[in-house]
Amino acid sequence: MAKTHLDIRPDAVAGTVDRRLFGSFVEHLGRCVYSGIYEPGHPSADALGFRGDVLELVRELGVTTIRYPGGNFVSSYRWEDGVGPLEDRPVRLDVNWHSTETNEFGTDEFMAWCAAAGVEPMMAVNIGTRGSAEALDLLEYCNHGGGTALSDRRRANGAEQPYGVRMWCLGNEMDGPWQVGQMTPEQYGRAALDMARVMRKFDPTLELVACGSSGTSMPTFGEWERVVLEHCFDEVDFISAHAYYDPSDGDLRRFLRSSDDMDRFITTVVGIADEVAASRDSEKRIAISFDEWNVWRMSKPVNPFPEGDDWPVAPHLLEDVYTVADAVVLGSLLITLLRHADRVRAASLAQLVNVIAPIMTAPGGPAWRQTTFYPFALTSALAGGTVLETARPSEHVDAAATFDGDKIVTVFAVNLDADSAHDLTISLGALGNVVGTEVTILTDPNPLATNTADAPNRVTPASGSADVSGADVTIQLPAVSWAAVQVTLE
Repeated sequence: MAKTHLDIRPDAVAGTVDRRLFGSFVEHLGRCVYSGIYEPGHPSADALGFRGDVLELVRELGVTTIRYPGGNFVSSYRWEDGVGPLEDRPVRLDVNWHSTETNEFGTDEFMAWCAAAGVEPMMAVNIGTRGSAEALDLLEYCNHGGGTALSDRRRANGAEQPYGVRMWCLGNEMDGPWQVGQMTPEQYGRAALDMARVMRKFDPTLELVACGSSGTSMPTFGEWERVVLEHCFDEVDFISAHAYYDPSDGDLRRFLRSSDDMDRFITTVVGIADEVAASRDSEKRIAISFDEWNVWRMSKPVNPFPEGDDWPVAPHLLEDVYTVADAVVLGSLLITLLRHADRVRAASLAQLVNVIAPIMTAPGGPAWRQTTFYPFALTSALAGGTVLETARPSEHVDAAATFDGDKIVTVFAVNLDADSAHDLTISLGALGNVVGTEVTILTDPNPLATNTADAPNRVTPASGSADVSGADVTIQLPAVSWAAVQVTLE
């Protein structure tokens, strides 16, 4: 059996854990909203139509922020359609996902849902078919106390107090030819600068996210970030990154190394942002909002509509069923985000319910956890304090460690070897001797095992064991596995 060492030093701090790393994403796409988080008439639904079983799972998942309402959806969205009396809201065609949008769920419902879930809202604004005036209107509607037409409209709609949304995304994936209103980097940089300036005139303390590249495969990747930031560097706080990893070709070994791409993505964007800062002789550091990331079988058809049902309401779209291997890859992506915690200050797992999601529902029926639910929930629950800088232990084993500053070190580790188990020895050195351990492992003899409505607990985490010797902890990582190790020190 291969043996691997991970050395941890208390003085090697990579960054602090920003709780916004554990965000997620709700878009008006498929069944994420309708029969996902919102289903009036469901046995668990409250008076507002929010599914109680989903809210319970969202809280267990440990989500901290929710990006809304898109995604591609936002680039032709008129936010005014989704506020006010339900009977007055217009039904629209959503060209982004070739669906019918009833607008039954909109801004006020989303804010009420966030309050019920205990999460922070993160709003995206339409820069595809609209501009700065509409963004300022939405900002005033959400954040102004009262005494104006828009803020009083919110109050009349039932929200007396302003929502106080702090983080705003200036559009979505504007480099993509699939996007309504696709722009060149020069066009987007100028539009984002104008929008950011207008929004800061309302509130200079807002946190604003400029669109970065939609992925490392984009032909303008790198150049997009440079040009956009040359325009709006002074007015934004974040630049976004989006990445999805597709196992559809059946090459398990390639797929298990997906986090290598995410690591290069982050390193490249940080380098470009810092070059722009240097060219301006600025000490400001642009952070990364990795506000779309996940495993996604992108080669599957996006619009598998039955004949004669061209514009359905909340169709079953992108409802990937996740495997143990998918969960291990998701865990490795979380490790990469933690390793870059000095610059990745926010992230959004896309999406939350039904659509490439850790939570699945049946209309009128149960909700259940996918395999990917577990590494996210446990990392959110256990990661805190500072991220300790660690070198990658080996070709097949990757890990990140956090320290609460007192007595708890938590190590998150993956074995990306499809064939063999690995022994991982964690050397805590100057941090002191170990007095207790708690090991949780997610694995299965079949890396393609899944959870379904009929077998919702087929794959669940299990307790593992550790051998302790002084300041060293050794665990066994089965082939294709993810683990969390909590170490209590003297």
